[in-house]
Amino acid sequence: MDKLTAINTLDRYSSQGRYVFHLNDFRNMFSDESERGLKSSLKRLLDANILTRAAQGVYVYNSASKDSYILEHIVKTIRRGEYNYVSLESALSQYGVISQIPMDRLTVMTTGRAGEFKTPWGVIELTHTERSVSDILSGTVETKSPIKFAKKDTALRDLRRVGRNTHLINPQELNNV
Repeated sequence: MDKLTAINTLDRYSSQGRYVFHLNDFRNMFSDESERGLKSSLKRLLDANILTRAAQGVYVYNSASKDSYILEHIVKTIRRGEYNYVSLESALSQYGVISQIPMDRLTVMTTGRAGEFKTPWGVIELTHTERSVSDILSGTVETKSPIKFAKKDTALRDLRRVGRNTHLINPQELNNV
């Protein structure tokens, strides 16, 4: 694929609000490309600063207008097909339950594999959960984010369940759960 074809295709997706892509997305978008040709094209797009590599096999289109949920979009792409929701310190800081706000870090519970991904936009920390789908759905809320957000009591339960440090919890906020 040449740069112009790639840019036109990515612009089309970008106009629909999509700017984070998995390698498999590129395989589908450019199905006439051989595997070797596709990887060469991706390298050219990276070198030309048209794409940025967010994680292994995950790319962000640089010319797209991005919302403030880029890390959440990356999570959704990294663990596509899994249930993911913002929880632990990221959620608790939003609720005011912990005194510190995690800077450049997003803590997410996932039914997929755990892992830590350092991206140009911050660190994504994925923690595996065995919770059932119905439990996840009842313990989360929809927000403007592309992934769900834990309710306050769910985030606290997750924090304790995974054995995280609880010394930052504001005891007065616990009464409001």
